[in-house]
This record gives sequence, C-alpha cells and structure tokens, in this order.
Amino acid sequence: MKRYCLTLDLKNDPQLIEEYKTYHEKVWPEVIDSIEASGIDNMEIYLLGNRLCMLVEADDSFSFDEKAARDKDNPKVQQWEALMWKYQQALPLAQPGEKWMLMDKIFDLKSQQTK
Repeated sequence: MKRYCLTLDLKNDPQLIEEYKTYHEKVWPEVIDSIEASGIDNMEIYLLGNRLCMLVEADDSFSFDEKAARDKDNPKVQQWEALMWKYQQALPLAQPGEKWMLMDKIFDLKSQQTK
C-alpha cells in the first residue's frame, strides 16, 4: 500500500469554496470509477481556509502517470477537471498547467518509535 499527500489552493472566495464543497458531496460516478480503476483504495480531501490537502492510499500498481493517461481519454473526467479548475488555483511554485502537487513526507512517528 502506498500513501500520498497532495496540496492545492482554491480561489479565495467564500462562495466558490462552498460550491466546491457541494460538488464533493456527490462526485460524479464516472470520476469515482476512474479513481477506483486506477488502483486508489481511499482518497480524502481536507480544507483549511482555501488550502486543500488530499490523502491518497493506493495499491502497489498505482501510477500518477498512468492515471493521467487514462483520464486524458475519459471525457467525463476531463469535464470534471475543467469544472473544478473554476474553483482551484495553482500554488505559486507550480509549473504551468500543474494542479495538485505531491508533498514530501518529512516526519513519520512510527519510524522514530523505539518499541
């Protein structure tokens, strides 16, 4: 099992943030199918202000590149991504077109425990 943490900002507009949250109460079935078909077992998104944090747990076969390639050919996923971009904004250090950015893990309690 692999675990990833990604981050992205929303546009700092309370109405847009509420709309974004509403969309995520019932994500389109085609998007859910795409997530599950890629090898992702669980995905959670957290919000603080306009900062998002997404936790992904995936099986060992999961690949961000392979998921992106499959999603590129999925019109409903592309429609969802275009819609979500209305609410999202790239982080200042993002490359052009880059949305969710993978975070580096810098601490793991289990690795420091001596028992």
